Amino acid sequence: MDLAAAIGIEQTGHDYQGVGLRMRAVGNELAARLTHTVHTLDLANRDTPIDRAHDQEQDLARLLIASAWYQVLTRSSIGFEHTPLHLAACEDPGSFTLERLLQLPHRDLVADVVSQLHQATDSPLHARTQPEDCTPRPTFPGTRITADADLVVDGLLIDFKSDKRPHRFPKASAWQLLGYLLLDTADRYRIDTAGFYLSRSAVLATWPVEEYLDLLGACRRDLTTLRSVFAELLAGCRSDTEPYTPEDEDCVRRLLQKLTPVIEVGHCPTCAQSLPKSTGRPRKFRTARCRSRDQAMRRRGLLPGGPIPTVLRPRKGRLEPGEGWEVVSLTPRLRR
Repeated sequence: MDLAAAIGIEQTGHDYQGVGLRMRAVGNELAARLTHTVHTLDLANRDTPIDRAHDQEQDLARLLIASAWYQVLTRSSIGFEHTPLHLAACEDPGSFTLERLLQLPHRDLVADVVSQLHQATDSPLHARTQPEDCTPRPTFPGTRITADADLVVDGLLIDFKSDKRPHRFPKASAWQLLGYLLLDTADRYRIDTAGFYLSRSAVLATWPVEEYLDLLGACRRDLTTLRSVFAELLAGCRSDTEPYTPEDEDCVRRLLQKLTPVIEVGHCPTCAQSLPKSTGRPRKFRTARCRSRDQAMRRRGLLPGGPIPTVLRPRKGRLEPGEGWEVVSLTPRLRR
């Protein structure tokens, strides 16, 4: 059982009083059953096929789904209260047992999990990984954020995604993987490659770290420097809290200045890459995308010469201060 599920099980007993104690007791039984099942099926043995007997796969899928519901409490208490686990426990705490919990996952949900298991049989993930090289659920000690990635395999950081529409891959997932990469400030896992395993399509997409930073538009590729400034940012800011005071903004701005790229002559001021040779007028930007990024970043105050970002900025329409708001600074928007 992974760390997030174990934390969720323990948390139920603290957050939900009487019914919570029942959920925690069932969760502990679930953890013991799941551990026993994994060892019995010998899942790490590559000399045996991934596929197991139908009833064994169904049982394992139900255990994993129930475990995932406990994970939800660790990540979002509001979401947990809408899980079948919480709803069934609150409806009748006396009859809430492990067997009752394992009956809750819908058969289509169970079939979907089993299908993803079968997809992995001939996937690049199976060929690329060996149990002795795997570090599951890597954590990042020494940081202010509690985070656990999915898997590190001999320098390859992998995040698992089960998106049904991978062609609409969310940008937040790309930033999430970057966050794990930057949190490894001590270079504990020697990560040189990062990527995603898409479990519904059995696709393993990976990039060398420098190429991944390039795809995200990072002007600086020095991973050690990025990690150092990121660690300093986390040490001075609370997670999930926007910098709403001038002091917070000054702190963040000073840290961003440390990342200001040194652009040599003949290099693009946005991506810091060398400019292609031109027989006509000398080019200032490497691509049209770099030109548009330069304008956007300057407007947001992320490049020298741009305005200082305002503390409060409306998404649409005019800024109308509400009750309890304090306007710290306003920067007029200039029309071009």
